[in-house]
Amino acid sequence: MQSFNRPNLHRKFIAFVLATSIAITGFSAVPARAEDDVAKILAGLAVLGIIGVAINKDRRRTRTVVDPAPVHPEPRPLPPQVSRYDLPAHCLRFFPAYRDGKNLMGQKCLRKNYQHVRALPQNCRVTFWNGHRHKNAFKPRCLRRNGYRIVRR
Repeated sequence: MQSFNRPNLHRKFIAFVLATSIAITGFSAVPARAEDDVAKILAGLAVLGIIGVAINKDRRRTRTVVDPAPVHPEPRPLPPQVSRYDLPAHCLRFFPAYRDGKNLMGQKCLRKNYQHVRALPQNCRVTFWNGHRHKNAFKPRCLRRNGYRIVRR
């Protein structure tokens, strides 16, 4: 919230002109009896007092600007250019044949459950012998460093 005072010069000028015109009209009238002059002077002073009070109130009033409360919409699915960096967590598996057992992202599982396998960084890819054949997998720490996330869906 911001609060600020802005002097409104137009109002001050209009109040000054009005007060001056009321004061001058009291003097420019045709001289009449003394009773009428006193009544006119008192009426003019009353009007000047009312205008002065109005100006003073306007000067003291602070104007606040209130921002409306933010509306949070329902969460939407991530756009494709962002969600393509989300790897399925169930493809993270323990491979005992790789360097005394490590968790790796299996390439076969990723092919089945992830559309962008060809876009994965090749420097994160490892090939190892499991005793029967060569296996391909990806290092999860390397993938994380390259901006990929392992998420449960």
